Amino acid sequence: MKNGTTKSEVKRGVAKSEPRPPYINKQDMPRIAIIFITSLISAFFILEKLDAEHLIGGFLISSLLLFILYRDIMRYKPAYIKKDSMLLLLCLILIFTLFIGRLFSYLLLGLSKGIGSVPIESAIFGMPLPVGAMLVTLLLDFHTAIIFSFTVSILTGLWLHDAALTLYAFVGSLIAAFSVIRCKKRSALILGGLYVITANVFTVIILFLFNGELFTVKATSSMMFALLAGLSVSAIVSMSLPLLEYLFKVTTDISLLELLDLNQPVMRNFMVTAPGTYHHSVIVGNLVESAAEAVGVNPLLARVSAYYHDIGKIKMSDYFVENQSGSTSKHDRLTPHMSSMIIVNHVKEGVEIAKQQKLPPPVINIIQQHHGTSLITYFYQRAKEQTPDALPTAEDYRYPGPKPQTRVAALVMMADEVEAASSVLKDPTPARIASLVDKIINHIFLDGQLDECELTLKDIYAVKRRFTHILTGIFHKRIDYPGFDFTEDESLHKEPAKANKGKPA
Repeated sequence: MKNGTTKSEVKRGVAKSEPRPPYINKQDMPRIAIIFITSLISAFFILEKLDAEHLIGGFLISSLLLFILYRDIMRYKPAYIKKDSMLLLLCLILIFTLFIGRLFSYLLLGLSKGIGSVPIESAIFGMPLPVGAMLVTLLLDFHTAIIFSFTVSILTGLWLHDAALTLYAFVGSLIAAFSVIRCKKRSALILGGLYVITANVFTVIILFLFNGELFTVKATSSMMFALLAGLSVSAIVSMSLPLLEYLFKVTTDISLLELLDLNQPVMRNFMVTAPGTYHHSVIVGNLVESAAEAVGVNPLLARVSAYYHDIGKIKMSDYFVENQSGSTSKHDRLTPHMSSMIIVNHVKEGVEIAKQQKLPPPVINIIQQHHGTSLITYFYQRAKEQTPDALPTAEDYRYPGPKPQTRVAALVMMADEVEAASSVLKDPTPARIASLVDKIINHIFLDGQLDECELTLKDIYAVKRRFTHILTGIFHKRIDYPGFDFTEDESLHKEPAKANKGKPA
């Protein structure tokens, strides 16, 4: 046998030259370490008294719950695990939630004992445990927040030895997660706190009704503490969210919405320096946002990425046709290869400007990928015409890539190409617009630019329909203004309309 492998080793599937891979990869070691440390810290937070048995038991329970959370993420959100920082963020939120619960229980129990007239048991309902679920929804996603809420509520019930408080924590956390699914303003966090207050008070009423203690002083004081918990949730999330966004480089809808502010220096410079490109980007934003809703990706990220995808044209805006006012082009004095280098360079310049402005990584990636490795057809054809004997290499006239890696990047690429082609479309009837959209997107697909993203044929069909609908609305027909002839340059105003005779202009 080859490589010195015996027949018995072949039967067992073992070869001397190919050792069996280990069950745990090196890349899994940091994740295991993060889960181990998180389980150990969580065990300390749920301890009632410090001894070896309780510590080991708490550690094993925490490890089991965290393993369930980890496997769920691996199954439904594997992209989070590719970055150890995201797993670290999730574990940090878990520790932070348990710490906040412990801290508030200690402070509120002390407050209850100091007042004297408030039942001590009611203070437990003032713990702002929904903080964790709200942060996970904002920074990660809602599905992860559900399993996170389950984990926190189980640990809370074990720590407080009360199944009713497990239900109380779980319901409050779920409502907190639901309340910020479409959160796009920081003021919406206050509304989320109001939802938590409503859920907490309603859950307290149900629990005391079940125990037959609804009309007691203990029930009333518990409702007051439940209200305090909802207010605390809004305050804590509002303070901690910007810090976590900055430390872990996470892009939320709130931070994306702030990038749409046209008063930002880069957007004002973009508007003045390259007005044609800016107008193009706004239309691309409309196209890509509508398409993003159709295929189920973040429409806000799509619009923001479209607004910034061509900011690299600020540096040499006069070399792009949409910003040229005269009939002559600066490319007339350049070779096709030099012109293509200038065109390609706007992607690199855009990435550099985006990094200087500290734009979110997803937006920077889309700026880099929105042309993929597509061919600059115009200058490639000019090069072939100028040197018919020695055909130029097509690779010299392609963008460096990479190809779109996400569905949002692919949508921006398609919207960019479609909008640019539609601007030169003569007599833009609905049929011609539909034909144009179909040809452009089919060309992108056949060129292999969509090979590395997750767009399906069904998604592409939905994108074509949305693009056609938006462009048909943009290129709508208008009736002629009576008394005006806009085809003549010498005199636009021929004679006033009959209905306006005798009236001031």
